[in-house]
Amino acid sequence: MSVSPGSVTATLLVGLVVYILTVVLREILRQINLRKTFSGLPEPGKRHWLYGHLHLLPEPGEKLIRWAQETTGRLPRIYCFWTGPLRPSVMLNHPETVSVLLKTAEPKPVQWGGAYRHALPWLGEGLLLAGGAKWARSRRLLTPAFHFDILRPYQAIYNEAADLLLENIDKYADSGESFEVFQLISAYTLDVMLRCAFSYETDCQKNISGESHPYCKAVGIIAKCWAARSRSPWLFPDTIFYLTSIGREFSKNCDYVHKVADDIIKARRKVLETEDISKKKCLDFLDILLTAKDDDNKGLTEQEIRNEVDTFLFEGHDTTASALSWTLYSLSKEKDYQNKCQEEVDSVLSSNNFVKWEDLSKFEYLTMCIKEGMRLHSPVPFIQRRSTKEVEIDGYRFPPGTNFSISLSSVHINPTVWKEPDKYDPERFSKENIMNNKGYTYSFVPFSAGPRNCIGQNFAMNEEKTVLTRILKRYELTVDPNHTVERIGAAVRRAKNGIKMFAKRR
Repeated sequence: MSVSPGSVTATLLVGLVVYILTVVLREILRQINLRKTFSGLPEPGKRHWLYGHLHLLPEPGEKLIRWAQETTGRLPRIYCFWTGPLRPSVMLNHPETVSVLLKTAEPKPVQWGGAYRHALPWLGEGLLLAGGAKWARSRRLLTPAFHFDILRPYQAIYNEAADLLLENIDKYADSGESFEVFQLISAYTLDVMLRCAFSYETDCQKNISGESHPYCKAVGIIAKCWAARSRSPWLFPDTIFYLTSIGREFSKNCDYVHKVADDIIKARRKVLETEDISKKKCLDFLDILLTAKDDDNKGLTEQEIRNEVDTFLFEGHDTTASALSWTLYSLSKEKDYQNKCQEEVDSVLSSNNFVKWEDLSKFEYLTMCIKEGMRLHSPVPFIQRRSTKEVEIDGYRFPPGTNFSISLSSVHINPTVWKEPDKYDPERFSKENIMNNKGYTYSFVPFSAGPRNCIGQNFAMNEEKTVLTRILKRYELTVDPNHTVERIGAAVRRAKNGIKMFAKRR
């Protein structure tokens, strides 16, 4: 029995129509269930049928940060934010609600439309963006790179890099001009990361003349493009995004930072051709990347190595630079706290300038000031998670596949958690106040918390304490009254036009 071409075509067309109708019907049913699930949640304002709540957001900057703070004041635990007609995100901004997700290893949302998906061309599936078994394997392989025995020798590098930073600040102390903090601090943290994690020597702190180092500048542009795309659903499709000026700028700068990472890896492989790595007293982060093996004796692929180098170059320098810059800004405004830090520094170091490993635990008041700086100006304002199973929070039940936005900055300024949240007050973190304040376990989470917390937080805190000690030992800092500091909301907390201050030798 023969089958005519016409009947085959008709069958295929019927099959295609049935398939399309099935997909459409499934999506309609999913949306109905979504709306039922999220219908009882509070919302920040009236939802637009097309834009969701996006139309409520001010332009990125101080107004947006204030809007988020005001919304947290009205809705201090949980609310639903729609980024269009079909995409709800559950916003969590209280220690008790964020803890439900932070206690788990639930992945970041890298599916279509998720904010982290837009960072994949930059960072790939490194430790920040990977999920499931891939994340667990990477975490297990990389944890040894941040053991105390590995961190201890870095103390000399923190100090050597600080010497160069102080030389740069000296120029402004001599001229009496104010200097832009983030520019100099970013060069310092990049220098430290390159030397400590990758044993890679550069001149990134030398010949600084009014402009950021090209790598630091590229990361800033990438982060800005990433934030702009995440706020604009019409830019979610790659085809459209890369046709825009923002997309082309993003791509160009990604190519540059990838080249930096490739150059670092290439240089180390060349060294390993003539060096027996097994004889090294201490392995750095890149050594571990190149030599680590899992239980199946498999190492990381070339792409996985590049992803991790990109991830740690970004996270290791940019977030730390943010924390340091905002702490310096706060201390330059609050002279009483600056003076107390300097009294402690002088007491611990006496006539020495070099900060030893053993000194770090003695800087109790300085540590309080760093923590308060990170509370008031969270280096990473928010993170996201996507549930793989049903989750219950505050009596609401959410199905697998729900996107959760964990606002670390909102947790840190939540008025139901912190008294006078806008005030810089390091005494919040004194031993007495911590002991007397029952509080919440997850009320202070600048490095996130739980199994997916920041793997390098001890590295960062040691670096911050060292360089702040060196700066405060030498200078009296005063904020530039003629420069307006305006925060911007991005992947990492920055100032729109930088932070300027004066340094006077003590």
